[in-house]
Amino acid sequence: MRFEGTAVAMVTPMHEDGSIDEEGYRQNINWLIDNDVDGLVAVGTTGESATLTHDEHRRVLDIMIDEVDGRVTTIAGTGSNATTEALDLTKYADDAGADMALLITPYYNKPQQHGVIEHYTQIANAVDIDLIT
Repeated sequence: MRFEGTAVAMVTPMHEDGSIDEEGYRQNINWLIDNDVDGLVAVGTTGESATLTHDEHRRVLDIMIDEVDGRVTTIAGTGSNATTEALDLTKYADDAGADMALLITPYYNKPQQHGVIEHYTQIANAVDIDLIT
């Protein structure tokens, strides 16, 4: 897939008790689409990726994919310092129907070049979804 246009990295709205504001998230998605964005990015650093549980992460992706319903490109933030976690989240995004996955280069543990290549190779070989690195 070739993406062209403007994608917005969305925040993940939360209630005061820390739970995901699903209604607010859906409203944000529709407002952005109504204002002519070409793609939406869920659960990147702007979307609380470092603070959501894995279940919450998956739920946010599900909400985005459901609410977008093919109207714009869906980009799932699936990056992690851990290859196994990034692979799991990327497989989930692929199975859930996201158009693309946004990954990060592991930065905390500073892998050597061959480790970075292996990180991306393992993920790319396991999914059909297009990757943004």
